[in-house]
Amino acid sequence: MTIDWDYTELADAYLKRPEYAPSALDALFRIAGLAAGDRVCDIGAGVAHLTLPLAAWGCRVDAVEPNDAMRANGMRRTGHLPEVHWSKGTGEETGRPADSYDFVTFGSSFNVCDRQAALRETHRLLRPGKYFACLWNHRDLDDPVQKEIEAIIKASIPGYGYGTRREDQVAVIAASGLFEDAVRVEGHIVQTQSIEDAIEAWRSHATLQRQAGEAFGPIVEKLAAFLRSLAADAIHIPYTTRAWIARRKE
Repeated sequence: MTIDWDYTELADAYLKRPEYAPSALDALFRIAGLAAGDRVCDIGAGVAHLTLPLAAWGCRVDAVEPNDAMRANGMRRTGHLPEVHWSKGTGEETGRPADSYDFVTFGSSFNVCDRQAALRETHRLLRPGKYFACLWNHRDLDDPVQKEIEAIIKASIPGYGYGTRREDQVAVIAASGLFEDAVRVEGHIVQTQSIEDAIEAWRSHATLQRQAGEAFGPIVEKLAAFLRSLAADAIHIPYTTRAWIARRKE
């Protein structure tokens, strides 16, 4: 099991990350035809941001997470749910049984996998005719506060980019030859966060950490100074949940 990125230091800050838009999740679950009792494999489950709504839908969820600290936080959040089970694995090697799942999901994790290898593993896991989905939360960069945050980041990292997490995934899914009828789904959510929680959420930003390197700490401190300068108790952060769902091809 090879893991290129270590999320250990980010695991507690991930608890401050936004939830996914309920409208987007509702659309995905209905397209997938999910019913109470269906079995789901949630890959890269992290601290259970997607695991929890899947369980609330009535699904039996096998949550797969490679990082021990992230998995521990996810287990604490779902400890009261007997139908949620956690194990260690990656998107490419889940260690879960073949032909066993009604739905396989990647919540903010598909971009850290070898996507073609992860799609092959997903095809192996799914029952015939069942669905796969990948999704992310994207900040609305037209929002004035988020615009200023982007300016602060790009002043320190001129070539800063979001990588594959903001790409359209349709071509990637089609290239596998394993899935069909790919559909894009979107939903919107506004997260209200205290200033200190918003700062803590930035400490979980793996994309920024990877590109900033040793400058990560100083950049977060600049963001903290800006957010505190707003002289507000909380801010309202607009997000779009963007998702892609496709059916297992026979």
